[in-house]
Amino acid sequence: MNRNLPNKNIVVYTFLFFAAIVAKPGMASAQTGSLKMTFINTVNGRPVVLRDSIYSNYFGEQYSISKLKYYISNIIFSSNAENKNMGGYYLVNTASDNNSFDIQLKPGTYNSIGFLLGVDSIRNCSGAQTDALDPMNDMFWTWNTGYVMFKLEGTSASSTADLNRIEHHIGGYKGSNNVATKIDLSFAAGHLLEVKANSITEIVIEMNIDNYWHGTNDIKIAETPVCMITGELAKKIAANFQGLFSIKSIRNIP
Repeated sequence: MNRNLPNKNIVVYTFLFFAAIVAKPGMASAQTGSLKMTFINTVNGRPVVLRDSIYSNYFGEQYSISKLKYYISNIIFSSNAENKNMGGYYLVNTASDNNSFDIQLKPGTYNSIGFLLGVDSIRNCSGAQTDALDPMNDMFWTWNTGYVMFKLEGTSASSTADLNRIEHHIGGYKGSNNVATKIDLSFAAGHLLEVKANSITEIVIEMNIDNYWHGTNDIKIAETPVCMITGELAKKIAANFQGLFSIKSIRNIP
């Protein structure tokens, strides 16, 4: 035996140690940049605060919000050269302190972003799953009706439901009842998304509840306090999804 050779275990542990340093979570590799996508929810020009704030919609109906959650999936970044389909399934939950998601993206300049508000039919047909799609997130109906794409709960004096409740669980993925909605957002000229290798860029996307009540369709609390099944009413509400989102800001994180 050659006693001058290093111990094999020492070599292995040394390699793993340096590999761990190089592959720190959130750090981009030399071939990618790190993009932080942050979603903020606003109403009446200010951040949504659950339970403790009173808001007013387009029709002058006052209401409070106790729960606000929705799915973002199938994210696509577009440049002049190509489209990068990043996939993914993410749950935005106003009750959470962190609604940011990290994505490793090829360096370049991107002029638009697209994503699905909701969950595509493939995952709806796959039964209960894990992570963002875990049934414990309280966003799954049954194997037959799939996921709730958008959930809004609260109270309003205008509500005719018991306890003045508002319960909107907007779902449906089959055929004409599919409410999953493609959202396309373009970056303004001079404010394109630039992703650089070994760098972190944050894009903040605002979801404005004001446009939930008044958009393609008018949704009055007095007329529609509850929607908890698939069908025409869910589709009517989902028609306003396209107007909910806008680009709030883009910045490089030192």
